[in-house]
Amino acid sequence: MKWIDIGINLTNKRYDKDRQQVIDNALECGVERLIITGTSVKESHKALELCVAASGDLYSTAGCHPHDAKTLTSDGVAQLKQLLSKPQVVAVGECGLDFNRNFSTPAQQIKAFTQQLELAVDSNKPVFLHERDAFDTQFQILKDYWPSLSNAITHCFTGNQQQMEAYLDLGLSLGITGWICDERRGKPLFDIVKYIPDERLLLETDGPYLTPRDLKPKPEGGRNEPQYLPHIGQAVARARQQSIEHVAKISYRNSMNFFNLSINEVTN
Repeated sequence: MKWIDIGINLTNKRYDKDRQQVIDNALECGVERLIITGTSVKESHKALELCVAASGDLYSTAGCHPHDAKTLTSDGVAQLKQLLSKPQVVAVGECGLDFNRNFSTPAQQIKAFTQQLELAVDSNKPVFLHERDAFDTQFQILKDYWPSLSNAITHCFTGNQQQMEAYLDLGLSLGITGWICDERRGKPLFDIVKYIPDERLLLETDGPYLTPRDLKPKPEGGRNEPQYLPHIGQAVARARQQSIEHVAKISYRNSMNFFNLSINEVTN
């Protein structure tokens, strides 16, 4: 079985000591491609550098997380635009709104979000979305931009069925993480993931975060890695009452199509 981890924070300092081993471990488990999440202008540059060094198996996104929205200057937007011209950079983001802790004000977040949606329109690349406690506002902004966007995915979806259906009706895909492996917090997601159409389901670890709670043995230090993506796939298969082979096949195909990876492989 082949897998693609569409959301891995591989620039995170928790991978500094063994980053190449993390990549090798993923490959040994059938996780053939990794898409490194860009969470700020600086991290987006680092993500691309990792892709270039890896020569073909890694891709990245370029964007500014809502927590860092207050740091996004006009020069930063210009740098993101330049990054998006690179074939290894396959999406805009991680971007969106997070009204849970408001590390940046809602106004700052909305400004940064719309700036990045404009970049997505200009670059004709899909959007890798973050949303927490901001569904109504984010959905309305997305609805306004949707006719001009090539595609979008709600990364690390943990919302309710009503929100899921709204995203699906608009045309978005959904990224599912190890949150589904938590029998406490993840039970509501486990119960509704079966409603995602086959062609809209993609999988991710969001490592080093969201380590599947039911992993045995527990990873040292609790760090999540791409090698655990098949474990997440197994939980998704149980929730959807599908075979793990089917979940691997559809999530792989959807990831290739969503990020245009077959096209980018030719130009890398």
